[in-house]
Formats: sequence, structure tokens, C-alpha cells
Amino acid sequence: MSSEFLSLIYNKALDILSRREHSVHELKLKLHKKFEAISEIEEVITKLESNNLLNDFRFAETYARIRKRKGFGPNKINFELKNKGIKESISNEIISAEDGWEDAALKAFRKKYKDGISEDTKERLKQKNFLHNRGFSFKEIESVFS
Repeated sequence: MSSEFLSLIYNKALDILSRREHSVHELKLKLHKKFEAISEIEEVITKLESNNLLNDFRFAETYARIRKRKGFGPNKINFELKNKGIKESISNEIISAEDGWEDAALKAFRKKYKDGISEDTKERLKQKNFLHNRGFSFKEIESVFS
């Protein structure tokens, strides 16, 4: 393939990255939709990584911080990062380095349940289930209810 075609792919990749951080996996998927040149895409990805324009660790840090702020817990964020092609070692490192998960659980709870912890056992179970579905651990959920 020509270097002109390679720079076309590279420029498209830069265009995609200019909007927000992406994981290597996400960027590959987007480029594969537009171009069928697998080896050229790999070459572009390598170049972007060597120029530090594409970095899975940086992407995962940013993603985890944003999702936490939106009221999601470490389990859900870990799952989402895995689906975005982030290695488990990277997501585990980022999630364990991030603190304040109990505060995040409390904030998510207060936003959803303005009236606080329910007196009704069935309703309280629903409230705990909400936090569980948001990806918070048993310890983090119990910290809200203690």
C-alpha cells in the first residue's frame, strides 16, 4: 500500500483520538469499519503508541475516573474496561489505586434515593440491589447502610 493510504488511516485515527481517549481495541474496531487494510492499521496503531497518542493505561485511568464520578462501582468499571480491550492487570492496578469507593457508593445512593435508607426490608433490599447493579462490592454497599 502507498504511504498516502497509510497517512489517510493515520489522519483518521488522529481525528478519532481528538474527540476523546480510546483504547487500542476501540480504535482498531473503528478503523476496521472504515478500512480493510489490517497490516496498515496495525502499523498506524504502533506508530500512535510509540508517539504516546494512544495509551491503554491513560485511557483506563480517565475512563475509570469518569465512570466513578457518574456513580459506578469498581466491579462494573472493571467489567467495562475488559470489554474495551484493557488488560486485567491494568484495570486492577487502576481500580485499586483509586480510592473513595465507599464515598462513591454513598453519593450514588443519595442521588437515587433522596429520602435515604428505607425502613421497609423489601425496599431496603431493592436499594442494596441498585448499588450492587452499579458495581459496588458488598463492603461498599454495607458502608452506606451502617
